[in-house]
Amino acid sequence: MTPGPVGILLAAGRSKRFGTNKLLYPLHDGTPMAVACARPLCAVLPEVIAVVEDIHQEVATLLRAEGVHVIANPRACQGMGTSIACSVAASVAARGWIVALADMPFLSEAVIRTVLTGLERGADIVAPVYQGKRGHPVGFSNRHAESLMQLHTDAGARAILAANRESLELIEVQEQGVIIDIDEPLTRLILPGPFIPPA
Repeated sequence: MTPGPVGILLAAGRSKRFGTNKLLYPLHDGTPMAVACARPLCAVLPEVIAVVEDIHQEVATLLRAEGVHVIANPRACQGMGTSIACSVAASVAARGWIVALADMPFLSEAVIRTVLTGLERGADIVAPVYQGKRGHPVGFSNRHAESLMQLHTDAGARAILAANRESLELIEVQEQGVIIDIDEPLTRLILPGPFIPPA
């Protein structure tokens, strides 16, 4: 049987703006950021793949402890697109993919489940929207396998989204976490309006 949608966690970035490896940065409860991003994916999806730059690094070890299948992207320095391509190639039989970023720790299980439900009912591409702004994670049906495996720039899958506007299903959500990525320590983070992290 062809497996259902697979979760993809992009965790191969170099954290240039953060000053240190932000994926190891402890959130307010002490949980490393990458682990906080992996847990809701693992709670909703039977299979989650994390793409890292080096399978021997600490981030990879922490993610494996959460039950995530970790793979290395030897071309990570060439951009996010190569990590998406790498993970899709490693799970090409999947019915689709839900792509999340390892620096967005405020995504809830509910949002991921909403994207999954969209794919399961036959949507081509699904993404959450908060107050008119498209967020993450983004779900792709397996129709886009070839296009996803050809990605090679730091723009990620934006070109695929742009080329498929008519079949992109945007789902309005009330969770600001879908648009918040962490690029600096939370003690200095200025959020665009009131924000309450999901419990």
